[in-house]
Formats: sequence, C-alpha cells, structure tokens
Amino acid sequence: MNTRTDKNPVVVIFAPTASGKTALMKELFSQSGSHFILNGEVISADSQQVYRGMNIGTAKPDSSFCMEIPHHLIDLLPPSSQWNVSDFVDAADSACRDISLRGNLPVVCGGTGFYIRNFLYGVPPTPESDSALREQLKSRIVQEGNHALYNELKEIDSESAAKIHPNDSYRICRALEVYYLTGKTRSSYLQESKIRPDYNFIFIVLQPPRELLYERIRKRVDLMFEEGLEEEVRRLIAEGCTKDSPGMKAIGYSEWFCHPDSFGADLETVKEEIKHHSCKYAKKQYTYIRDIPGSIIVEYKAEEDDIKKVAEIIKKNLEEL
Repeated sequence: MNTRTDKNPVVVIFAPTASGKTALMKELFSQSGSHFILNGEVISADSQQVYRGMNIGTAKPDSSFCMEIPHHLIDLLPPSSQWNVSDFVDAADSACRDISLRGNLPVVCGGTGFYIRNFLYGVPPTPESDSALREQLKSRIVQEGNHALYNELKEIDSESAAKIHPNDSYRICRALEVYYLTGKTRSSYLQESKIRPDYNFIFIVLQPPRELLYERIRKRVDLMFEEGLEEEVRRLIAEGCTKDSPGMKAIGYSEWFCHPDSFGADLETVKEEIKHHSCKYAKKQYTYIRDIPGSIIVEYKAEEDDIKKVAEIIKKNLEEL
C-alpha cells in the first residue's frame, strides 16, 4: 500500500450484493452515522447502476440517501448504451480528482470486482476499435447468435472466453476484434503487475459468511419483487429496451426474456432464477479481487462490531498516510 503523502487517499471497498454496503456508507461517511469518519462521496463500482431507470433491480441508492452522501457514476446512460471497464476507470479517476479538490474523501464502493481490479491496477492497453470489423461482428451476432461467436472465441482464446458470459455480446465481439486485428489474444494483453501509483489506496474486502450472504440475497430478491421489479421491467420494455440492450443483460433483468410467460405463469421461475444467478455471481466476483497486494479482508456480517472494525481500519490507515 502506498504511504506517500503527496497522493490523495482513496478508500476502495469491495462487497457483494446484499452485504450491507449502503448501511455501511451511511455509518461511516454521513454526519448522522454513529461511526462517522469524515465527509465522503461514493463512486459506484457497479456496472449496472450507471443506467437510468434500472433502480429496483440494481438496488440503486434513493435520492434522499444521495443527498446525504453524494454518489457518482449512477444514472448516467440509458440501458441501450454500452458502458465498459475503460469508461468506468476514466470516470472514476475524474470523480476522485474532483472529490479530493472539494476536500472530501473519494470512496469507490461496489460489487463489480472486475471494475475494482482494473481501477486498482489500471486497464491493460489494447488496440483501438475498428468500426468496420466491429460492425461485421455485430452483424454476425444477429445472424448466427451469441453462442456461435462465443464458441469461436473459445477456440481462439479460451482464457478470455472463460471470463465472459456466453450472452455478453459486447465482450465477445471485443475479444474477437482484438484477435482479428492483431493476431494476438485479448488475454495476452497483460494487466500491470503493480497497483497504480496515482493514489494512496485503502482497499477493504468485505467477506460475509457464504450462507448468510446467500440468505440475504434471496431476501433481497423477494423485496425487489415486492417493491415493483416486474413493473420496472415492463416500463423499460415499453420504453424500447430489448434483451439485446446492454442494461438488460444484467441479472434481475435478463431473466425476464428467457420465458414465454415471464409476466404471468412463469413469474416464480423468473424470481428463482434471479436468486440463483445472483448467488452464483456473488461467488464469482471474488475471483477478480484475489491476491491484490495491500487488501484488507474483513469478515463482515453487517453487525455493529463489524462496522466499528471497518471504521477503525480506515481511520488508522488515513492517519498513517
């Protein structure tokens, strides 16, 4: 971990869905919190909260909470737009600079481990996109389907394919594009082996007991349905969103396009699939943040003692910078 005092501190907190991130932010960085440290501003490391209108399914913080603690990188784009890890890192860097200039503490917090890893290390350099080739690949996706191109990628670059969901047409096309442009696989463009020197990072990983986390995820999904997830998805579809819209590929949304009667007889099936996929995703996300130097692992049940422990860790590290 960096200890040079000429670099701005940035708290980075990885925590899976339903682990209690929002409550923790309130306790630590709102003046009403019982473990208030100092004024913080949250930079969302959630790949789907960036989309407007996707509120319930992404457990997006509400407007009143955002007035208490400013949030960044939420509600920036319509679900039809693409948002990738490079966009995230660039926008997070800009937000960190602005927050520090205001005298507040940047807090990068979320459950998208891929984003957090690339924020800490930096995005590996890859070739510029070729618009003509990209359009050819997109046309092939439409004609042949995601799985045909995904299988093609597995033959060419099995390492990249293993990290991409078979329905993620954007990342499938990008990996194929890199190969066909350069003759090199996407996975051969290695990430830096050292943490970026841009900031003084305080990197905390919250690790709830697995069964407790799965129980909370299942309850969270039940609550989403009670709060109107079905109506939210209906509205997004009425506004023009389809299964191919980047935002609609997120867990909580993609499942609605998998059954002929998702808004009727198959409603319980959709709910159970969202629970299953969410639990599976929570487990997968930890693979991206393993072995990161300087990381502080905290067993976390969202209890008072846990919150106090995280507060003490942050205070101690800030004092040492």
